[in-house]
Amino acid sequence: MSHRLQNQVAIITGASRGIGLAIAQAYAAEGAKLCLIATDPAKLQAVKADLALPEDRIMTLGLNVTDRDACFRAVDQVTQRYGRVDVLVNNAGVYRAKTFLDHSPQDFQDMLDVNLFGVLNFMQACLPGMQARKHGRIINMASTAGKWGSRNQSAYNVSKHAVVGITRCVALEASPYAVTVNAICPGFIQTDMVEELKAQVSQSTGQSPDDMVKAALARVPLGRVLQTNEISGLAVYLGSAESSGMTGQSIHVDGGMVLS
Repeated sequence: MSHRLQNQVAIITGASRGIGLAIAQAYAAEGAKLCLIATDPAKLQAVKADLALPEDRIMTLGLNVTDRDACFRAVDQVTQRYGRVDVLVNNAGVYRAKTFLDHSPQDFQDMLDVNLFGVLNFMQACLPGMQARKHGRIINMASTAGKWGSRNQSAYNVSKHAVVGITRCVALEASPYAVTVNAICPGFIQTDMVEELKAQVSQSTGQSPDDMVKAALARVPLGRVLQTNEISGLAVYLGSAESSGMTGQSIHVDGGMVLS
């Protein structure tokens, strides 16, 4: 690795599995000091053990990103330990697959509470310090579902459209302070959330998991499910000095599924 994040202090939410775990691994390899956040402290401890970083380069906090006070306390703890937050990766997210008529109002609220307000909470906690120092990188995990319509996931799509929108708005407001705000829009990525997706879609529509995957991949020009390291590489770039001229962008990593 080239140590593009040497001594940069990064908070990564949803860091115990999937894309968040891959980003944590990539950031560790690039020299970052990490605060890893997820709801399950035991899983975070397992990740910490696997990364085997020196104690002065890693801390873990078990919390729910819907708890606004806990998010602000977490940023205070990171600042007390490391002196600042340089990079925020808002990766924590939840998914639910149902037809629109089967979605309850609570389904929409649940998606918004985690996928939007979790992002909002950490951005509002981190931005004052970043703006005061005139340095910061914020990376929000959106989705191709935040850029187009799709069947059987309207609540999820609404929440991810909101992430794309708030990314653009905050990028405009933060730009005078040299703080960049960008979003990553993954497509079909091999994670345990995708396995949950297959099961939920199958239950909701009666379509077999294999048929669901075939139908999804028919829309992907590269014709394959992508891997988490194909997302984490972009997250490293967006967290590094190399991306200093990029803000307000929502970047697809989807095998060509959305070509606009």
